[in-house]
Amino acid sequence: MVDVAGKAATHRVAVARGRIEMLPATLAIIQSGSVKKGDVLGIARIAGIQAAKKTSDLIPLCHPLALTRVAVDFEVEEGTVAAVACTATVETVGPTGVEMEALTAVQVALLTIYDMCKAVDRGMVMTDVRVLEKHGGKSGDWSAA
Repeated sequence: MVDVAGKAATHRVAVARGRIEMLPATLAIIQSGSVKKGDVLGIARIAGIQAAKKTSDLIPLCHPLALTRVAVDFEVEEGTVAAVACTATVETVGPTGVEMEALTAVQVALLTIYDMCKAVDRGMVMTDVRVLEKHGGKSGDWSAA
């Protein structure tokens, strides 16, 4: 791991986003709450939060961090290609950033949606997972173009 002992503890925020594309019928059953495994978006939200907290257990060289906030939100996209977009916002006060925690939260939330709906739609595609913005630390603020 990188030595962060000499870095100042600052308020750090990262926002990541991704989406899972699916059949319109799959989105309809998610919205109706009739998926056999339960409340898809509620369970995916909890999975994303848990994943952010466990990032250092999953990514070998990530530092374990004391997170001060994790928010996982979903946006339904109806249309020819139905999708659910997931946005994770992660915060800490510490010597290193939380981009990996935000990315992990998004990906695990999307994987949870896939797991809960795969019986009706095995063709779902997870896409566009990326960091949208980060704040804090020596490098300051950054946002995707």
